[in-house]
Amino acid sequence: MPKHYRPPGKKKEGNAAKYITRTKAVHYLQISLSSFRKLCILKGIFPREPKKKVEGNHKTYYHMKDIAFLAHDPLIEKFREIRAHRKKIKKAFGKKNRDQANRLLTQQPKYKLDRLVLERYPTFVDALRDLDDCLTMVHLFAALPVVESERIQVERIHNCRRLSHQWQAFISRTHKLRKTFISVKGIYYQAEVEGQKITWLTPHALQQVLTDDVDFNVMLTFLEFYETLLGFVNFKLYHSINLKYPPILDPRLEALAAELYALSRYVAASSASLPKNVEANNSSEADQRDVGENDARIDESELRLAQLQHQLPTNEPGALMHMVEDATSKDDDDDETKECKYLFKDMKFFLSREVPRESLLFIIPAFGGVVSWDGDGSPFNESDEDITYQIVDRPVQGHLFLSREYVQPQWVFDCVNARMILPTEAYSVGRVPPPHLSPFVDNEAEGYVPEYAETIKRLQAAANKQVLPLPGLGIHDVDNAQNLLIEGIVDRAEANEAAEKKKKLSILEKQYHDELNMELKGIKYSTSMLNKGSSEDNVVEEDITPNIEQIAEDDQSRSKISMSRKKRKIYEAMQISKQRKRANVDLLKERKKKAQEQKS
Repeated sequence: MPKHYRPPGKKKEGNAAKYITRTKAVHYLQISLSSFRKLCILKGIFPREPKKKVEGNHKTYYHMKDIAFLAHDPLIEKFREIRAHRKKIKKAFGKKNRDQANRLLTQQPKYKLDRLVLERYPTFVDALRDLDDCLTMVHLFAALPVVESERIQVERIHNCRRLSHQWQAFISRTHKLRKTFISVKGIYYQAEVEGQKITWLTPHALQQVLTDDVDFNVMLTFLEFYETLLGFVNFKLYHSINLKYPPILDPRLEALAAELYALSRYVAASSASLPKNVEANNSSEADQRDVGENDARIDESELRLAQLQHQLPTNEPGALMHMVEDATSKDDDDDETKECKYLFKDMKFFLSREVPRESLLFIIPAFGGVVSWDGDGSPFNESDEDITYQIVDRPVQGHLFLSREYVQPQWVFDCVNARMILPTEAYSVGRVPPPHLSPFVDNEAEGYVPEYAETIKRLQAAANKQVLPLPGLGIHDVDNAQNLLIEGIVDRAEANEAAEKKKKLSILEKQYHDELNMELKGIKYSTSMLNKGSSEDNVVEEDITPNIEQIAEDDQSRSKISMSRKKRKIYEAMQISKQRKRANVDLLKERKKKAQEQKS
């Protein structure tokens, strides 16, 4: 008898017991395939990849614990009730009983997903970590047209639009936006909420075309859960800044399709009235406190005033008031939030008709600016003399105001990513703007820094009063090129170039010192040149630089000999990735060279 013989009918072991195929899982739960797929999406259960696929590689496997977890969920009973109710409606229409069919249509069973949100995300930070796909999906459906055949209803689109605007209003009010980038797919945003970086994509404000190769039933199932999740997240965020949720909007602005501006007005008005409410609550709570606590507070404040008396100047009457204001004013914003808050401070923007209005209405207030647009419901008109910048995206601007600057929309996005006000000459009307660089790419890690990125870096250094090294000098000219090559920081061509530069610098430095010594000794220039010419044939260069390539190859070969096979394979994969990155950098440099040749 074999060692691992198992008689038929006995308990399974290993992967056969841990995993189950999708077909067996559907039979085990006694539901349809569409209901099983919907249940897995709502519960957050996904297929697994076992090491040994017992029933073949062409099947989908699930963990047996996940299926047992689904078997006890109340949603299964709800799905069965909905299925039975649909059969009753179909039967009533078949019997041409319109009254009963209409009555059944108004009494459809419903279910809520509130319990699933708490089950999948026990803490608020867990929900924020998983908010990227949620925001992208909600913003996508907020821009889709109504399609009855695909079950995309008007109410669902309006709900997605409302949720997305509520999220944007909170991010804009609290100045949590950090990065933005315009791409072919849409506009990328990144915000930082409670230490979590959240990145989402919004489509362009264009007419969306629905394709036939997309299963909207699956996307609508995801959207059903994401709507509930985003509603809970917005509720928590609005209550964290002491605002009522859901907000009550101005019906006139809502009718004019200016929901985001209406939300911003609501948040600003609620925040302005907040100190009065807080003061009233504090006074009501103070009346209910005990006498002993009041005496303790009086003693503490008297002790504090006694300590402050030694710090105040006697000839300044308002010094105590200033110090109390500084002590009571609490600013919980970090340095990055303060930088974003005051980027567009005391600046007024006006948007022309052709620019992406919703995107700029979200970005400009998030960085401290005031914005208006061309249309009904705008806070101020185009003829306002206090406007500092007008965003225009047309080849020629007819009427010009001398008190403002006319820039393209890309200038706002580049200023946000650079965290400074960039010069407007390159973004003026009718000119081709500079390349729009992605803030999500680390140029130093990629090995290629675009020319405009270097320009922005120097502008930032000038704004911060920093001194940068010359373009021709860097770390390669200071450090040893041999060590940099061995460590993999530079390639061989760069190491050779750095060694040549270092050699030339040392020769020039030696020549300078020799001439300085001769000048101190009083030797004339002609005499020194004759002595130098006579001794040129006998001078042998003592400092012979070693062959850096050979040294690096020897070190690599010695290191490979001492490596295990696994580490050697990992090292070779790392070298291949470096070569690919280097080839990509060379390709970018070649494209840049061709573009410069075409311009010249």
